[in-house]
Amino acid sequence: MDPMSERQAAPRLKITEIFRSLQGEGDAVGFPTAFVRLTGCPLRCQYCDTSYAFTGGAWMTLDAILEQVASLGAAHVCVTGGEPLAQPNCLPLLTRLCDAGYKVSLETSGAMSVAAVDPRVARVVDVKTPASGETERNLLHELQLLRGHDQIKFVICDRADYEWSRELLRARGLPDQATVLFSPSHEQLPARMLADWILEDRLPVRMQVQLHKILWGNTPGR
Repeated sequence: MDPMSERQAAPRLKITEIFRSLQGEGDAVGFPTAFVRLTGCPLRCQYCDTSYAFTGGAWMTLDAILEQVASLGAAHVCVTGGEPLAQPNCLPLLTRLCDAGYKVSLETSGAMSVAAVDPRVARVVDVKTPASGETERNLLHELQLLRGHDQIKFVICDRADYEWSRELLRARGLPDQATVLFSPSHEQLPARMLADWILEDRLPVRMQVQLHKILWGNTPGR
């Protein structure tokens, strides 16, 4: 195969942006992180804050992505979207990042199978609550695949979301499998209100707010 054909055959991903920021959520919150945001998502959650990643983007080879990530000088890498697993070549990208020695996390909607994700990756599964408008897309049976270094996230928009999430985590024993994150929808639920509910019910969950939004607002690339 000639060099041109080899380049054309190289696995590629459609990328919205690659940037360096502080991780705003989850177990790695506060760490400088290289974010790889893939383009495209089959869901339309009503609270989505990255709708700009639904379309557009540019095709990049895995080598080009790894090269740009390396230039950012971060030990942590977060692959996000959109919905990154909607692109099949996300899986080899995750493995390549792990092989390169990064601490890798994947932010996924819970509507795509995580079974084939490299086990070294911290899988952050965003379970869709009723207010998202996408509850029927949840692959709840996949939650049993998660382990201690993985995370299960619930974005809570109102009291109904909170009660739905509380009953799901109790019914499935989710805190025994992975870290459970309860996060208030940034513009819909006061963080203090969610904190009070968690304390009142003595839930074994981790309350989180989005650090990046506190620092920079809803700014792309931050």
